[in-house]
Amino acid sequence: MSLKVMNLNTHSPVETINIVPASLTHLDALISLENTCFSSDKLSRRSFKRFITNAQSVFFVVLMADEVVGYLLTIFHRGTRLARLYSMAVSPQYRGRGIARSLMKKGELAAEEKGAHYYRLEVSTENTLAINLYHSLGFKEFKLIKQYYQDHTDALRMQKRIRYYQRSSVHTVIPWFAQSTPFTCGPASLMMAIAGLKKGYTFSLEEELAIWREATTIYMTSGHGGCHPLGLALAAKARGVEAQVWINSTEPLFVDGVRNEDKKNIITTVHHHFVRQSVNAKLPIHYENISTDIIKKACNEGAFTMILISTYRMDKKKAPHWVVVSGYDEKCFYLHDPDPNEHDQDQVDCQYLPIAHQDFERMSVFGSNRMRTAIVLK
Repeated sequence: MSLKVMNLNTHSPVETINIVPASLTHLDALISLENTCFSSDKLSRRSFKRFITNAQSVFFVVLMADEVVGYLLTIFHRGTRLARLYSMAVSPQYRGRGIARSLMKKGELAAEEKGAHYYRLEVSTENTLAINLYHSLGFKEFKLIKQYYQDHTDALRMQKRIRYYQRSSVHTVIPWFAQSTPFTCGPASLMMAIAGLKKGYTFSLEEELAIWREATTIYMTSGHGGCHPLGLALAAKARGVEAQVWINSTEPLFVDGVRNEDKKNIITTVHHHFVRQSVNAKLPIHYENISTDIIKKACNEGAFTMILISTYRMDKKKAPHWVVVSGYDEKCFYLHDPDPNEHDQDQVDCQYLPIAHQDFERMSVFGSNRMRTAIVLK
C-alpha cells in the first residue's frame, strides 16, 4: 500500500542537496526518520531492507553532514512501463529547503532512465502542500480514493506522463475487479468487460465462481484448472454479450505443460466439448493470431479484448493469465489486471497498466507452442 507523503514546504530557496542511493547502512536512520514523519502507514525495517536490495525499486536518501534527512522510494512493476512513488519523507527541521522537489525530480529522472512511461503516486487530500508541489511538477489527478489510509483519510491518485507522444491514450471506461482466487483471472477479467458494456452489472463471488465452473479446463500444469477461451466466450454469450474468439491453433489447449496422461485426456475432452458447444452456439472462432490492429479497432469501437498472457515478464512464473485491454496509444497498450501483487492490494497500478507494444507482443503468447488466444467482447 502506498504511504502518505508528509507535509512539504515548497516555496523556500533550494540549497545544495546530496542525494545518494540508499544502502543497508542507512536502515537505522530511515526507521528513525519514518517514526518522526509518520504516525500511521509506516514502512517497517523489513520493508526498508527489501526495497533497498530489490532490483524493482529505486531508493534515494538525502544526506546533510552525513545525516539522513530525507528519502524517496520508487517502485517499478515488472513487464510494464509504470513507475510509482511509493513513499517520501523529509525531516521536519529540514523542510522548506527544496528537498522534496529535488527528490521528485531525481525520482522522475530515474524512472525515465528505467524506461517508465508514467509516474504515479497517492497523496492525502488533506496534504495541500504536497498536492501543490505535485501540480507544479506536472502531475494530474485522476482518481479520488475514499478512506485510503489507516486513519481513514482520503487520497488523490495522481499521474504524470514522463514520456510524451503525439496523441492521447485511447481509454475505454471499464471498472476493476480483483480475482478472489489464484485461478479465477478469467472470470474476473470477463466480469470487468461485461460491467464496462452493461450498466448495472456488478461483481460477486458467486458470479465469479459460476463463470469459472462454466469455463474451466479442469486441470492445469498444477493446481486448479484455468479458463478456456471458448468457455469464457460461451459464458459471455450466456450473459448477453457478443463474443468472438481468436486461437492460433486447432489443437487442444493447455496440454503441452501437463505430464500426467489422465489429466491430458481430461483437458482434451473438455476442449472438444467447448468446440462442440461453440459450433452449436454459432460462436465466431478465428483460428489465427489476433492482430494488434483488431485490438485497436475494438478499443475504438468501445469493445473490450480479453487476452491470455504469460506472466513471465511480470513475476518469472510463466503462468497463463487473463487480462483485459483497456486502451492503447502509439507506444503502449493498457491493461486491467485482476491479480493485485503484494504492493497493489487496493488496486493501485492494476488499472491501465502501460505495456509497450514490443513487450505486449512478447507477453501475449503462452507455452512452448507459443499459443496466442484472445476474446473480443461487445
